[in-house]
Amino acid sequence: MNPFEMVMGIVLIVTIGSIVRAKMGVGRDNRGTDFHLRDPGLSEENRQLRNEITSLKDRIAVLERVITDTNNSSANLDREIEALRNRDR
Repeated sequence: MNPFEMVMGIVLIVTIGSIVRAKMGVGRDNRGTDFHLRDPGLSEENRQLRNEITSLKDRIAVLERVITDTNNSSANLDREIEALRNRDR
């Protein structure tokens, strides 16, 4: 086996190993530490955080509408605030 074939064999082995690692969902950071790219706990947490952000955006939209609406009486304002509180429960 000549040196060229040996180098090509090493490159081939490293490339196949990298492809297998990527298919399994394992990556490396800058320091060479392994981490899992497809962590089911993180995807669940991401879904919960996205739902919470959507909920907060909805509440902000309602609060902006309540604040900028000039013809609301205090009774209407109280009802709007109570509706927001009850919606989260």
